Amino acid sequence: MPDQDPLLEPTRLVDFQSPSIAKLIQDHGWADLDEHERIGAVYDLVRNEIAFGYNREDDIPASEVLEDGYGQCNTKGTLLMALLRGVDIRCRFHGFAIHKELQRGVVPELVYPVAPKEILHSWVEVETERGWVNLEGFILDQSFLKVLQSSFSSSDSLCGYGAGTESLSTPPVTWTGDDTYIQKTGIARDYGTFDTPDAFFGQHRQALGVVREFLYRHVIRHWMNARVRSIRAGHVPAIPGFAKPNHRHQDTSHAA
Repeated sequence: MPDQDPLLEPTRLVDFQSPSIAKLIQDHGWADLDEHERIGAVYDLVRNEIAFGYNREDDIPASEVLEDGYGQCNTKGTLLMALLRGVDIRCRFHGFAIHKELQRGVVPELVYPVAPKEILHSWVEVETERGWVNLEGFILDQSFLKVLQSSFSSSDSLCGYGAGTESLSTPPVTWTGDDTYIQKTGIARDYGTFDTPDAFFGQHRQALGVVREFLYRHVIRHWMNARVRSIRAGHVPAIPGFAKPNHRHQDTSHAA
């Protein structure tokens, strides 16, 4: 028997053989689609049916992200990888760190000064017939992104509120077969590619310390998720040094 392709294997985090993920794949009938459509269908589900929000930590299994119904770059990426591999699409993990400024507006101002200067970030690279394609545009669900677009329509550049882009009005977030991005301009350092998120998190951890990690898991992330829900509902907080949001946009179709 030939060795299993490492870019198609399940892992502790990329657990596409879990009952919930296997059922999701079967119910959607993705296996019957061609490669381009398979990638697009999986990508669209992770982008818009899994709301932008903050899970208990970065290295949780894809099945837990699915159960939560929300996630951020690292956790939604793990779910995306699980679904892609579950429909026989080769993919890998690309790790980075981003400047904390990208999270300003989501991180409460009271705790922002003590937040790490750099935050672990990632995107998914998927192999297509045209070569490797970078997928990052799935992080912000469309409802959340629309609020940012309407609130900061006077400028196409935004690094804050979970976005890092120079083309806010028309960011490359839709699957067309090309790269997608929504946080790219916030990148501080590149850690390279890994076969799995398990391998990346085995080498890189968010440096919070015991106290900050406890507070993040049990207090701060819930505060952040409340702010995400508020922003999604159209209530975008003003931040010192940022352009003031120009109006409110009501949309409550998702909750983290």
